[in-house]
Amino acid sequence: MKKPLYFLCLGFFLLCGALSCAKEPDAINYSYNEERREAPAYPDVSFAVITDTHVYHPSLGSSGAAFEQAMSADRKLLLDSIDLLDFAIDSIIDSGVDFVLIPGDLTKDGELVNHQLMAEKLERFSSEGIAVYVVPGNHDINSPDSMRFEGDIAVSVPAANADDFSEIYADFGFNTAIRRDGDSLSYVTEPAPGLWLLAIDSCRYRDQLSAGAEAIVRGAISQKTADWIAEVLEAAGRENKAVMAMMHHGVVEHWKGQAKLHPDYLINDYTNFGKFLASWDVRFAFTGHYHAQDITRGDFDGKFLYDIETGSLITAPCPVRYAEIRDNVLHIRTDTIVDQIYPGTDFAVNALAFVKKTVMLETVSILKKYRVSQKDMDYIASAAGEAFATHYNGDENPALRPAFERRRLGLWGRIVYSQFRYALDGLWDDLPPADNIVRIEL
Repeated sequence: MKKPLYFLCLGFFLLCGALSCAKEPDAINYSYNEERREAPAYPDVSFAVITDTHVYHPSLGSSGAAFEQAMSADRKLLLDSIDLLDFAIDSIIDSGVDFVLIPGDLTKDGELVNHQLMAEKLERFSSEGIAVYVVPGNHDINSPDSMRFEGDIAVSVPAANADDFSEIYADFGFNTAIRRDGDSLSYVTEPAPGLWLLAIDSCRYRDQLSAGAEAIVRGAISQKTADWIAEVLEAAGRENKAVMAMMHHGVVEHWKGQAKLHPDYLINDYTNFGKFLASWDVRFAFTGHYHAQDITRGDFDGKFLYDIETGSLITAPCPVRYAEIRDNVLHIRTDTIVDQIYPGTDFAVNALAFVKKTVMLETVSILKKYRVSQKDMDYIASAAGEAFATHYNGDENPALRPAFERRRLGLWGRIVYSQFRYALDGLWDDLPPADNIVRIEL
């Protein structure tokens, strides 16, 4: 391979998802709100957020070469997913919140048995009088990776389609919807008087049917859904309802360079989509997908939108967000359960090491394609593992960043490193505001 080709490929270097053969999303014409009127105040309310629970039923297999291969290519603590979910549910119930948000990826890969298990678990909230609202993630519907593991092989099992999803989770948002979109699983509900929750389905499971075996990670909405959202937000203004949003894909770039390295983790045309929501006085959106704890503010022509991204419940540090609105101020705190769930064990240490290890393995596997020396691969991969593990925790502190000595690399290693240094720098540069404990004026 000639070296110029290396540079063309390196833009997708670190942890990039597989490219899909699905068609590119269509461009959207957004209906921005041009009026400059005072936004409705948010009512006092409290709620919790968990996401990317990736529930995995042990009947699908927990050992063998095929299962180990799947585990080594990811950062999810699949075998602990049920225990982590149960612990989170107990903690949330004890907190006394009014409702719970789950912005997608409820299951490992959309297996029907996993969805059914997840719905059973969520019934515990219902029995305590706590409402739950869900939207699908890219792993939840029409997934080509819906599998069970038998020794050396992975065997396809039934995956949920869109109708299955809305039926299984009927009691977790769909049955209480004030309005539902006819072109997606988006809906709007009123979890508290004066507050509308806009639950946006940003997943491309219909396109997945024609994409074959490559899972579609990137998010997008249709023109019909964009028009429906505009109608909802216009109605909210007329009825003096404050609106918050929930969706799987990010709306605001969470580190400088994320859109370049990982565009699939942001909704398509995210800048204009964020401007669209902000123009209608949606002040914040709860998202997931990237498995990181991060809050970033987007500013658009005098309006603003906070993207409050919550990390995966089954990726260290296994966070639960608690949010409370008082006097039109949003207070957020984070409880990490990786160090609570199995007291007296090394689970937390091992879970963090697992994150770093899987990032490093994937980095090395990609660097091999570019003929980087083993010594240089190991050194670069170690830096990548540390950067991503830190970003997953949130509130990155550049002062704690381990020194990276370029002189330790060979000439070709330095050239390769220079092409993606922006990513490691960006991951260590925490964009405001804080990520885990923060006070946001609405």
